[in-house]
Amino acid sequence: MLDLRKEEAEAIGYQSNPYDALFDGYEPGWTSGQVATLFKELRNDLVPILKMIVDSGTRPDQGILRQSFPVEKQKEFNTMVAKDIGFDLERGRLDEAVHPFTIGSLHDTRITTLYHPEDPRPALFATIHEAGHGMYEQGYKEEHQSTPLGQPVSFGIHESQSRMWENMVGRSRPFWEHYFPKLKQTFSGALANAELDQVYAAFNDAHPSLIRVEADEVTYNLHIIVRLEMELGLFDGSISIEEAPQAWNEKMESYLQVQVPDNANGVLQDVHWSHGLFGYFPTYALGNLYAAQFYDSANKDMPGLQDDIRNGNFSPLLDWLRTNIHHHGRRYRANELVKNVTGHPLDSSHFIKHLRDKYKPLYS
Repeated sequence: MLDLRKEEAEAIGYQSNPYDALFDGYEPGWTSGQVATLFKELRNDLVPILKMIVDSGTRPDQGILRQSFPVEKQKEFNTMVAKDIGFDLERGRLDEAVHPFTIGSLHDTRITTLYHPEDPRPALFATIHEAGHGMYEQGYKEEHQSTPLGQPVSFGIHESQSRMWENMVGRSRPFWEHYFPKLKQTFSGALANAELDQVYAAFNDAHPSLIRVEADEVTYNLHIIVRLEMELGLFDGSISIEEAPQAWNEKMESYLQVQVPDNANGVLQDVHWSHGLFGYFPTYALGNLYAAQFYDSANKDMPGLQDDIRNGNFSPLLDWLRTNIHHHGRRYRANELVKNVTGHPLDSSHFIKHLRDKYKPLYS
């Protein structure tokens, strides 16, 4: 598969790095050199934050959210949240799938989630995440259907919409000041004695882990950085296929402080490489960085945004996203869009500030 993708890169053409030919298909306008520099800065800031969390010896109580949460009640709550934040159920659906995803168009957007009867978090945050994707698809202008202005600019910008709603909004304290009473009422048996601080901390649990799709917002980008460094090494020949497991394990221990027990939980855990999707992984981390930078600008443009969220009023944020991002479609490349909306090129400082502001109080 790697050889085929290298052959494909040669057929497409590139300026200096064959990896760029594939990466450009997911995030037009970026080069591997640019993203590698950005991710190096991000890694240097993330590793100390993770060390602070690990060294604190603090871990939010998980027991409060590991009880019986009937699936039908979860469906009721999640559907309410998706509708409240702006996902239009007249033009979309919320269903179940083994792996949550979004597919569709302006008038027919399907989102899915996966329920766990012993923990409401996976389904809830997958629902909010996929609703973010879905609202992007529902946010193009009617007159732009079937044109580039009615299509997403890049995978990373699409991911920014889901990550912003999932993490910046859905895991925020104002969000749970609004929804905690509703959550407690819906699951009155399991949460009868629960307190807001306790549940908020559990929703923002952060710790090193082996599996990318189960990672929290502190550690997630480190998983992506491992994959980007692996992909660049596989393409420039500095890492051979035979050396890949060892290189993976060393990076996971160095960046995430975890020891990989086997390849199934290590270098083979994602389907992307077996599907030949080299160049896709960086868009996940770019999405997190875009999300934080966009969200900072939204807060500056709307000083009362956090109060709106606290009161369950999400339309100002969605309207801001419609105007500044969704309606443009592919009018701009991703890096142009970021500069137009926020006033400066993408950097990791907004995301790092978001993590420090949230996690220092939780793990001090």
